[in-house]
Amino acid sequence: MHALIRWTNRAVMALACAFMLLMMAHITADVALRYFFDGRLIGTLEIVSYYYMVVIVFLSLGYVELRGEHIRVDLFAKMLPQGVQLALYVLACGLGLVFFGMLFWQSAQDAIGATSRAEEAMSNFTFYIWPARWALPLGFAGIWLAVLSNLLKSVTLRRAL
Repeated sequence: MHALIRWTNRAVMALACAFMLLMMAHITADVALRYFFDGRLIGTLEIVSYYYMVVIVFLSLGYVELRGEHIRVDLFAKMLPQGVQLALYVLACGLGLVFFGMLFWQSAQDAIGATSRAEEAMSNFTFYIWPARWALPLGFAGIWLAVLSNLLKSVTLRRAL
């Protein structure tokens, strides 16, 4: 199961990286058009703000958690006995599963609602933002799976990760 979760989070991270490369190309093209031809790509700010940045941030959550690279404050926990560290880690993972599960549920409901009403942003042209809403539940599902995988790995190894 850990391998499947790891593969899934890597695939989603690869998608986030593809969006980052696309964002870099888009911004570079916009800057080049402004500098060399006094032109511009219409909607660059909106596309970067509503699509690229959202996808890059949320789709990478699970991969970062799986690697154990989220911010941790374990200054005092490291001084406790192994059993207490494991208990605290299991508690934190349980709370994380509840928290990210609720975030997944609510963001999925919001994405369904935004899709059904074809949500758009206010701009000089019709700019649909409902597709970007789906990055949130996908990202929260990824981090939920990563927390579950880390919890199971921790219990199997009988030590906090």
